[in-house]
Amino acid sequence: MSDPNKAAIAAEKEALNLKLPPIVHPPKNIGVDTPTQSKLLKYRRSKEQRKTINQLVIEGAKKKLDKTLSKRTPLSPEPDDPPIMTSEIKKKGLNYIYMKQCVESSPIVPIQQEWLDHMLMLVPESLKQGKKREELLQSLISEVSSDFEKSTKRYLVKSVLVKPPVNWLEDDGGPLPEFPVGQDYSNPWHCSYVQARSQILSNLHIVHPIMKMLLDLGYKTFANTLLLDLTGIRAKGPIDCESLKNDLSIQARKAEEKIMNTWYTKVINLFTKKEALEGIKPEKLDSFYNCVSTLMSNQIKDLLKRTVEGFVKLFDQEDERGLPIFKMELTIDDEKMEFYPTFQDLEDVVFGLVERIAEALQNVQSVPSWLSAASPPVNLDTELPEHMIQWALDVLKVEIHRNLEGARRHYETYVEKYNWLLDGTAVALIETFQAEDHTFDEYTEFIEKFFNLASEIMLLPQWVHFPMVRLDCEDLKTGLTNKARAFANILLNDIATKHRNENECICSEFEAIKEHALKIPETTEEMMDLIAYVEKARTIRMQDLILRIQESKRRMNYFLDVFIFPQEDLALNSAVLLWPWKIYPIFDENDEIIEVAKHKKENELIAKREKLILELEKESRRMEEFAEFAELDRMQQYVTDVRQLQKRIQESEEAVQFINKEEELFKWEVTKYPELDKLKVNIEPYQKFFNLVLKWQRTEKRWMDGGFLDLNGESMEADVDEFSREIFKTLKFFQVKLKKELQEKRKLAKRRSLGEERVEEEPKENPTINMCSTVMENIKVFKV
Repeated sequence: MSDPNKAAIAAEKEALNLKLPPIVHPPKNIGVDTPTQSKLLKYRRSKEQRKTINQLVIEGAKKKLDKTLSKRTPLSPEPDDPPIMTSEIKKKGLNYIYMKQCVESSPIVPIQQEWLDHMLMLVPESLKQGKKREELLQSLISEVSSDFEKSTKRYLVKSVLVKPPVNWLEDDGGPLPEFPVGQDYSNPWHCSYVQARSQILSNLHIVHPIMKMLLDLGYKTFANTLLLDLTGIRAKGPIDCESLKNDLSIQARKAEEKIMNTWYTKVINLFTKKEALEGIKPEKLDSFYNCVSTLMSNQIKDLLKRTVEGFVKLFDQEDERGLPIFKMELTIDDEKMEFYPTFQDLEDVVFGLVERIAEALQNVQSVPSWLSAASPPVNLDTELPEHMIQWALDVLKVEIHRNLEGARRHYETYVEKYNWLLDGTAVALIETFQAEDHTFDEYTEFIEKFFNLASEIMLLPQWVHFPMVRLDCEDLKTGLTNKARAFANILLNDIATKHRNENECICSEFEAIKEHALKIPETTEEMMDLIAYVEKARTIRMQDLILRIQESKRRMNYFLDVFIFPQEDLALNSAVLLWPWKIYPIFDENDEIIEVAKHKKENELIAKREKLILELEKESRRMEEFAEFAELDRMQQYVTDVRQLQKRIQESEEAVQFINKEEELFKWEVTKYPELDKLKVNIEPYQKFFNLVLKWQRTEKRWMDGGFLDLNGESMEADVDEFSREIFKTLKFFQVKLKKELQEKRKLAKRRSLGEERVEEEPKENPTINMCSTVMENIKVFKV
């Protein structure tokens, strides 16, 4: 090893020869009974332990350094080093870095738990709350422990090693702190403090004992109370604006009386005592009472300010626990939907309450004025500042508008849906509809829209609840319903007038038929015209009139539910319904007139007989086809077919009547047509059965597809039982009929084949009976 290396090692050893002083144990005769002695002993013990550990660390570092230096070879200067950086300085720097690493890697006494506990005690309790409290406290303890460990290591490095004068070595944290030297801890301000204190005592009356008593009295009276009780307003439920205004005004008046009878009386009692003005010079008396007045004014202003703030807080939308609930209504006034009270009225009432709070306790007499019974009395300045009132009004305006937004939207919903009933749109629609040509059904459909609209409006909720409003919509619903019904009545009166005119026209036509049918023909041409006219009247015109009468009857059935007829209209309706029965005797009278021309109709009569026979044969073949109908889905078509056949049978029956009538006119033997009677008898069960099945299908569809709330369980059960009985009767009828037909066929076959071998034919299934059974099963399933 070269000489430079030996010199470096010697210098480093010399630097490491810094030793801590030996451990000094406390004397044995020192007691440890007192807490102070215990703390001192703990502190000394920990200090001595740290010194021992530091000494052990330094000795271990020296041994490691010796071993390392004995193995290392001298370093040669690098070509890029500055000229001033010699190999010796490099060695010192590298040796310092290595020694620093050795010292820092030595064991360190951790921070004591007692210190951490004292640190945690300094953390406010409000910061120790929350979901992540344990996590944050653990993070804080870890951070403090890490900082303590780093600081301890840095102190050991600074205390044990001497940093060589090498510029490129890093120095973490700067030099260690030193004790302050040469600072002046004298107190030259003491004289000025004593002087200022004396001056304060002589001029600042707030430090007077009576002021403390006055302040305590104010705290006890006003600290935890407000001028108004704002806690139970929402619990009262919906309330009128004026009622709330009156209630809070009465509360404010009672609170004023209570304050004047309690707090003000106690204040006066304080200043009626002799010791109240003790130590107050006469020339300072006015300023003293000014201080009293100021203190009292501040206490009252603070009470009013807190009351105003509490009242404003009631309307905070984010906290609805104290929000009052106002009664409001939606009404119709002058063809417009409006709120009652209006939003402006509600806002004025709320603003008025703020002003009422600000007006409270404005006539509190000052103490010197009361003591001297001054006239006029001098009152305290308890008026709230203008900016405070303006702030309250501005905040309330915003919150009221925000809390009324739901009611405003509900009102706009009514306007959007039903305002056309009020703004003239409905009147224009009705006038346009009346100007056009529409049928009765179109009228009823349009009328039903208004009646349905009235029903829809009546089904709307009467009360709608919002955070600050209970909205009563009953008056608006009633007004809109009456409007819709009034428009429906306008249309009803219109079609009632048309109905009246139609009835008068029907009666006029019957009067014309009567007059013409009773006219006696003078010539053959007149007789033929009369026969044609009467025949047309009996067939076409009577059918047309009967259809018109049926339509009139249908209209009457509708009017009976929605319209009240006057007496003259009732008489006219009765006349229209009775005309078909009154016209037949007139036709009979006309037959007598036609008797004169009966001989001319003989040839026509024979032709009519032959035609009738052919028609009856066709109808019989058509009747046989009904027994083959077996599809329930085509029931409507079956009913139509039956009606058509019935119409043809009716026409045949009318032809028979005409022929028989002609035969009677001609004094012939009246011919009989048993086939026609058989057709009438045979078609009746099919007509009844097909109509019953069709009615059941329609009723079932109406029950299944119609409104659930419109169903009546009792009536449904009765109807189902009725259908079941009728179908069962029909089934029995067709079964008996089939049995009779089979018996007749067997008898007939027996007669035809007396000597032949009898072959039993199995009876075929009857489609009608199968349909009856299917419908019976459907009814049973539906009933279950």
